[in-house]
Amino acid sequence: MKFNRRAIACALFASAALAFASPEAMAQAVKVGIIGPFSGPFAHYGSLFKTAAESYVANQGGKLAGKDVEFIYRDTGGPNPALTKTLVQELLVKDKVDYLGGFVFTPNAMAVAPLIQQSQTPTVIFNAATSAITDKSEYFLRSSYTLWQVTVPAAQWAAKQGMKKVVTAVTDYGPGIDAETAFKSEFAKQGGTVVESIRMPIATTDFGPFVQRIKASGAQAVYTFLPGGPPNLGFVKAYNENGLAKAGVQFLGSAETDEYDLQKFGDSAVGLTTAFHYSSAHDSPENMKFIAALKKQDANAVANYASVGAWDGMYLIHKMIEATGGQKDGPKALAAARTLKWESPRGPVSIDPKTRHITQNVYLRKVEKVGNQLVNKEVQSFGPQTDFGLEK
Repeated sequence: MKFNRRAIACALFASAALAFASPEAMAQAVKVGIIGPFSGPFAHYGSLFKTAAESYVANQGGKLAGKDVEFIYRDTGGPNPALTKTLVQELLVKDKVDYLGGFVFTPNAMAVAPLIQQSQTPTVIFNAATSAITDKSEYFLRSSYTLWQVTVPAAQWAAKQGMKKVVTAVTDYGPGIDAETAFKSEFAKQGGTVVESIRMPIATTDFGPFVQRIKASGAQAVYTFLPGGPPNLGFVKAYNENGLAKAGVQFLGSAETDEYDLQKFGDSAVGLTTAFHYSSAHDSPENMKFIAALKKQDANAVANYASVGAWDGMYLIHKMIEATGGQKDGPKALAAARTLKWESPRGPVSIDPKTRHITQNVYLRKVEKVGNQLVNKEVQSFGPQTDFGLEK
């Protein structure tokens, strides 16, 4: 048998190079799968997730805990639990990701809970805001918020302003139902009454009929929840065009004056009141650094609740990589995440070790015009808030 001397020499050289390679050079990149809508009417969420996640890594010098990070993005297009489940199966089995992040819609997150539980893959919720999500798998962590968390202080504030009668108007799916339930229960404790509870289909584009019902109810305010994007613009437009503000019906909400769409509202948004955990106008060095990092990554980047959820979600993943040395070890990663406290662009935060949900300040915000720009000005802090929905 004849041997190819050149092939043997190349093989020996490759073996020697591998033997003397540093552990860092031999280490594979940590794989992070990001699930979100990158197409369709909610595609801005995917873009916000991507910019924030990549800018976080860039801000750390391009590595996390000395490890290269490979992002793998998958597009759900919108609320689509079946497709989301398929995509996550592929990420876990084919791509062998170490971590998962993203998830805009509650049904999509719920659909993958058995998969992440079985695979022991730490999964950080960047947005989906129904309390029950983290109950579905011990490997869920949340860096966003829940409707119970921001709604309870809103109901308390409304009662302190002397409001006695309020209407709730919410999109008819998990987070909306949480918002409705949280406001009704807390407002009743404070001596108020929800005179009507309106649930609007998620595909609603004409909010006029619902707004007319609010106006005719005799309520002093409407507490609303809608998913970010076109629904916010449609509802606020209907609120203004039907003269609710002039009729004395105050607007209360959460993310409805989201920075991504805020300038599109025009001056009619001035005075809209929300209770929420983040504003791009938050005055802190950490927020300024966050905004600068986003802009360095993409000059058109928007700092809002979705991007800060992804940024802090990557902080969690960073610390889990650090705790495991970049190895795939779900239980060890999770144990490290449960104890974390840090200064976020939104203010001081921590992970509740029991619920794996973020504890954070909630702020009363009012839309104001500063120069030529509309901003969500924080006018009051309600202090640290847990997820009241998981305490029931």
